[in-house]
Amino acid sequence: MKPRECRARVTAVRALTSEILEVDLAMEDPAAFEFAAGQWISVPFGPKTVRAYTIASTPLQPRRLTLCADVAPGGLGSAWFRGLAPGAPVSFKGPLGGFVYTRADARRPLFVAEEIGIVPIRSIVTWLYATGLGRPATLVYWARDRSWLAYDAEFRSLARRYPGFAYHPVVAESPAASVDRLTPTVDGLVAYVAGGGETINRVRDVLMAKGLDRKAVKWEKFW
Repeated sequence: MKPRECRARVTAVRALTSEILEVDLAMEDPAAFEFAAGQWISVPFGPKTVRAYTIASTPLQPRRLTLCADVAPGGLGSAWFRGLAPGAPVSFKGPLGGFVYTRADARRPLFVAEEIGIVPIRSIVTWLYATGLGRPATLVYWARDRSWLAYDAEFRSLARRYPGFAYHPVVAESPAASVDRLTPTVDGLVAYVAGGGETINRVRDVLMAKGLDRKAVKWEKFW
């Protein structure tokens, strides 16, 4: 799907936590926005200034997008996102990004998310199970404390409905230590890691030490 200039309008704003917000957009041009789960859009703030926002919703609802962002950093993009209200117009370019799941890949997926890095993974996991993923998958979702596990209840519900989905919320140990503990073997595994660069590197090192090929670790760096 080739990126294009788009227009939409805010229909709802929700605070998942004090610092994590969701914004719903109704598409105007085009009327339906085609994208792959895990992708993002860019919003212009001047000739050479843009900010990226990850799509939290799935491709199953192309007429409405849900964006999710951590507004704690307090910069230009955070202030804009925090200031959105129903009725506000939003111009953006997309879809962008290659952090997407290949449906034909027969390997067992391991998803690892650090705080706001959960957003593309939420889109991917929700889409996979809504469209009939027929094999086990694991999600390790790390946060500094439970208040930052914005989608915790949603994933717990998903795990109850789909026994093949193993959900592990983590706050007491590092993401890499959790992956080490929860991954006894990497045979037939493909990993998707999203969060900070340090976490991505450490998780990749743990998996490679167990024998996983470097190319089998897909990543999306948020900071």
